Order: sequence, then C-alpha cells, then structure tokens
Amino acid sequence: MQDGVQDDVSRMLGQLLDGGDPATPLGPVKVQSVATEVADRLMTAVAVGEYLPGERLPGERELAVLLGVSRATVREAIGRLQAAGMVEIRRGRTGGAYVRASWTEATASAVRRTLVPRWAELEQLFDLYALVEGMVAATAAERRTDADLDAMASALEAYASAPTLRDEQRADRAFHAAVVAATQNPKIRALSQEVLTRVSLGFPVEPYGDDDREGHARALAEHRELYAAIAGREPGRARALAERHFTLTSDVMRTMLERSLAAGS
Repeated sequence: MQDGVQDDVSRMLGQLLDGGDPATPLGPVKVQSVATEVADRLMTAVAVGEYLPGERLPGERELAVLLGVSRATVREAIGRLQAAGMVEIRRGRTGGAYVRASWTEATASAVRRTLVPRWAELEQLFDLYALVEGMVAATAAERRTDADLDAMASALEAYASAPTLRDEQRADRAFHAAVVAATQNPKIRALSQEVLTRVSLGFPVEPYGDDDREGHARALAEHRELYAAIAGREPGRARALAERHFTLTSDVMRTMLERSLAAGS
C-alpha cells in the first residue's frame, strides 16, 4: 500500500513539474546521442559531489531505471567516464564503477551541456525544493518523537566526528532522512525524494561539493540549529532554517556551472 501511495505522489508531482508534457528536460533521456547525454549527466553528478572520489556509482540496472535508458546505453556511458579518467572499473563481489576524480579535462564541457539548457528549469526547482524542505522541517517539528530526535542527534554526532568526506556525506544524508521520517507521513517522504531527484538531474542524492569546506562547516551549524528548532517544537523557525539551509544545493550547482563556463572561455 505504501509503495502505491508513493507511486501516486510521484505521478502527480511529475504531472505538475512537467506541465503535462512527458518530454521534460529532466525526465528520461531522449536525445540523438543517448549515451553522450547519460555520460554528461554522470560527469555532472560527480562534479557537483553527488558521488565522491572512492564512491561506487549505482549499478547498470539501477542507472538504467533512474534515467529511463537501456543497460547497454549505461554501459557505453560508463565506458566514456572510464576513458576520461573519472572512474575505474573493479571486478568481483564488490565490483563496479568507482569514482577516481571529480573533475577532469572532459568535465567542463559535460557540465555546460548538462546545466546550461536546463538552467531556467533548475532555478524553479531550487525554489520548489527549498519550499518543500521547509514544509518537511515544520511538519517534523510538530510531529517528531523522541526516537526521531535520537536519530537526528546520532547523525549530527557522526557528521561532526566524520574522519572522511564520504563519512561526512553519509551523516548528512542520515540527518536529512531522520528529519523527513519525523513527519510520520510517507506522502511527504515521497514528495521530498521526488523533488530531490529532479534537482539532482535524475539521481536521488544531494549535491555536496567535495572541496567546499566552508560550505560543509555551514551545513553542520545549520543542522544543529534545525535540530534545536525541531526538538523545541518550533515549526515556524524550523521552516525558515530549512528554507535557508537548502540554498546550499543551488550554491553547489551554481558554482559548478560558473567553473565550467570559466573553463570554456
């Protein structure tokens, strides 16, 4: 039943975001060179920190479902990333495509091809994302349980003491997952996930900016403020904090776009 509800929410939101047009710029890939488009999206996802160096990309089957393409297309796209030096292919039980570098000579043009034609749509999605996450935080402040607060506090502690950037990113995801869970509403959870996927070019993970230490410190401070507002059952304050916090996502994307444009000038 819950899966059906989430599917319904996703379909309704998709209609809203697409304006009834299934050929949305952020929908399934439909271009003349599909493998090029998929490779560009993957390079951009790595550039903005959705997948960090040392991290395994989703498998062929998962990427094919996410992007609405065939596994053969995904395989060709991954091959292009390997040729560009962005990933290495490992075999065995833990095999797959692992990120080697977040930026190579091929990255700037891929980011430009991915972001420039979509930028007006992305600006609208950034606005929507902040508003949705503000609603999530306000609802969490009204409905959170002690168990929800424990999960948030554990994620905060893990973030503050993370020995690596990947551990820090995992803790960041865990904190936001705990906030969403505190709404006690699977429809809200599905809405949040759907908008995140749209903002992140089809990948359900938050852009992170792998070399932005100032941004990461700001994120930790804002997490702590948001936790305090939710713990104190202050929905208005939680909403305002979350809306401000999620501008970090647009900041990361904008920085990468500017970097790619500068590299092409």
